[in-house]
Amino acid sequence: MASIEKSFSVDTSADAAWDAFRDFGALHRRLVPGFVSDARLDGDARIVTFANGQVARELLVSCDDQRRRLVYAIPPNDRIAHYNAAVEVIPDGGNCRIRWTIDLLPHALEPMIAAQMELAVAAMRRTLAQPAA
Repeated sequence: MASIEKSFSVDTSADAAWDAFRDFGALHRRLVPGFVSDARLDGDARIVTFANGQVARELLVSCDDQRRRLVYAIPPNDRIAHYNAAVEVIPDGGNCRIRWTIDLLPHALEPMIAAQMELAVAAMRRTLAQPAA
């Protein structure tokens, strides 16, 4: 199983970053605009449309406000046998650190998912560092 972790600092408070992450259906507006073009809630899932045209159904596994930790999964499909992701927002002085981990199968998807994560991280840094509107 591939396990990919991205850890990065953001020039915003942990509370502000967590507020954006926990808004599960609004990542296209509040977290990764430009990387994700649309997201809509469907029960405990969100249907995500990426800027490259790919669509994924992501199931909310847990949202822990006390730990500032969100976990989501993509159900097995014709391309993915296993996909589980966890995001943690960690206070770091007046700023915060984000730790995003994805475990997936097949292992061969690791380079493509890692590259997409890099694009998402760049979008998160831009968006989270901006003052709230």
